[in-house]
Amino acid sequence: MLFRLLGPVRIAGGAEMQSAARRALLTALLLRRGQFVGMGELTELLWDDPPSSAVANIRSHLTGLRRGLDSAQPGLSERLTTSRGAETGYALDVEADELDLSCFLKLARQGRELLAAGDHRAAVGRLDEALALWRGPFGQRLPATRWFHAHTVGLSNTRFEACQDFFTACLLTHRTEMLSYRIETVLAEAPYRQRLWQLLAATYCTQGDVAGALGVIERCRTVFADELGLDVPPGVEAIRAAALTWDPARAHRLVAEMACQ
Repeated sequence: MLFRLLGPVRIAGGAEMQSAARRALLTALLLRRGQFVGMGELTELLWDDPPSSAVANIRSHLTGLRRGLDSAQPGLSERLTTSRGAETGYALDVEADELDLSCFLKLARQGRELLAAGDHRAAVGRLDEALALWRGPFGQRLPATRWFHAHTVGLSNTRFEACQDFFTACLLTHRTEMLSYRIETVLAEAPYRQRLWQLLAATYCTQGDVAGALGVIERCRTVFADELGLDVPPGVEAIRAAALTWDPARAHRLVAEMACQ
């Protein structure tokens, strides 16, 4: 993989670029892979309140970015092109299979399609491959601007959705070893995602652990009631009914129905 954004920003497997501004510019150009990004937008991504020297600073950092690209791989800076039309803009020519983000999005989409089509075993493999590309949260050591915040939230949500699809596929193929632990680690990051609570409770229920399932549902009730003022989500309540009737097959069917939604 030539460029990595899912975790520390890296080029050609080398060390992380040390300049925060150059990391930010590289990230923006990779997010818009192959498209020109105008000077005005580059200014917004680096500063919510740009200084008067913003344009000069960006040009200086782009010069440094070119050096960094060539340091990682000789000649790589030739892919960074400039457009001098109505507004100066810059683009980085990168193939989809050279960027971890593009590969993740493709694999996650394929995994979701396989899951919806009922090919659960293939979905497990494709989604596992997608999630393995994440080496840490997106947006580490980038400017805390509105521009980057929006992208960080969006990509984090996409990762959570891929995790939910993966956990669903694992449940439907009875691959539940360590599954509750894996769901818990993601739930700690996103405690208001109803589907994660349903999947966690269903995991215990399909394993015949009624107490474990009911304990998860009680935790869910506390989070939604105390922090959001809401009732237990219907999908989670449905797992309670399956647990109380000692019906793992019903929990399995509920998860299967969720996979088709």
